[in-house]
Amino acid sequence: MAARARLFVIGGDAAGMSAASQARRLRGPDELDITVVERGHHASYSACGIPYFVGGVVDDLGKLIARTPAEFRDRGIDLRLREEAVEIDLAGGRVRVRGVDGGGERWEPYDDLMVATGAVPARPRLPGADAKGVHGVQILDDGVAIRRLLEERAPRRAVVVGGGYIGLEMAEAMVRRGLEVSLVDAVDQPMRTLDPDMGAVVADAMRGLGIKLYLGEPVEGFDTGPDGHVSAVRTADRTLPAGLVVLGLGVRPESALARDAGIEIGPTGGIVTDRRMRTPAERVWAAGDCVETRHLVSGAPVAIALGTHANKQGRVAGINLGGGYATFPGVVGTAVSKICRVEVARTGLNEREAAAAGFETLSVTVESTTRAGYHPGATTMKTKLIAERRSGRLLGAQIVGEENAAKRIDGLAIALWNGMTVEQMTGLDLGYAPPFAPVWDPVLIAARKAADAVEADMRSGT
Repeated sequence: MAARARLFVIGGDAAGMSAASQARRLRGPDELDITVVERGHHASYSACGIPYFVGGVVDDLGKLIARTPAEFRDRGIDLRLREEAVEIDLAGGRVRVRGVDGGGERWEPYDDLMVATGAVPARPRLPGADAKGVHGVQILDDGVAIRRLLEERAPRRAVVVGGGYIGLEMAEAMVRRGLEVSLVDAVDQPMRTLDPDMGAVVADAMRGLGIKLYLGEPVEGFDTGPDGHVSAVRTADRTLPAGLVVLGLGVRPESALARDAGIEIGPTGGIVTDRRMRTPAERVWAAGDCVETRHLVSGAPVAIALGTHANKQGRVAGINLGGGYATFPGVVGTAVSKICRVEVARTGLNEREAAAAGFETLSVTVESTTRAGYHPGATTMKTKLIAERRSGRLLGAQIVGEENAAKRIDGLAIALWNGMTVEQMTGLDLGYAPPFAPVWDPVLIAARKAADAVEADMRSGT
């Protein structure tokens, strides 16, 4: 009887468990041993749900966990929590593993290795950055720690450092908890993935919610009290009292383990893979926030940490590990976020990114309503489209609005994925009824205005 193959997976969240589960569907326990190590207390959970657990929207932590270790073991997947991989030996086909809470080290052999180490929050190298009460947000343990702090210390003030997606969502969580919230960012607008005009709409909406914004003010350090807990955030211009600090400075691929083993790392800091999620190292695969992928509009390598990408990449890797064939084509950078009533969405390239990719662009911004104007609950929203000059090809889109606004980005992402021009988009057959949209949906209005702009540019001959 042939020996069973051994698949070893490093990382037990979206990409790692998707790969393990898909491989198991295709190859039974008599053909393939699957072992997963995860250094945290939880696996197969929704990291995107952390702000909503912290804010009390989701009260039961268990609701964020898709499957328990026992459920995976019942399916023939040996999931081991609180164990971490500390070294990969490519030549020997083995991984050195140690217990996070003790228990020594051991070497685990593999025939195929899946690296799904995720991402780590950016942490500034500043005085006091390691103080108690200064938290990054990446794994479920981070959310548990922040919620415990809120319940045990009951701080009155929170400072969010950084205005990206996690910064906005954690600011909402603090507002829901009744804290006085300030947001500090070294750049001059929140949501730098938006263009400045759309970022300004987000900033105004945040101020309207009572959040104090201190933009263009780099943090210089964190003060602490006698117990070593953070007490304030310092910038060049002010000192902001804080009983809790949340770092929303973005994340970077957790690729150090792979780099140290000699696995190729790309310019984004993510692990390099092909379309099947294979690394250049023999029998080593990678997926999720630790890898870089191809942006389908710019053609450039990007590292975008989103659960949607991680699950798809993990599935692709798992199909290939199970003996099938699948590929991951790339991404267009679609993302949505929300802070209280304000919804924010984007896809494709913003103006700055389009210029860096070598495109000449035209942009239009339109204001419309989320429903028929006469229907109760109709609110305003802004839609921005970025198109290539001459060709009229859609390059990117952004939306800021309230209820029913953000998910319209999905239609724009589909148009972008399929290389549509804004003229072609004017004929899209979108759903209409007064509770859901005006008779001219905001997407169609924006497409029509963008098509007019492209035509006018062609006529001008500039």
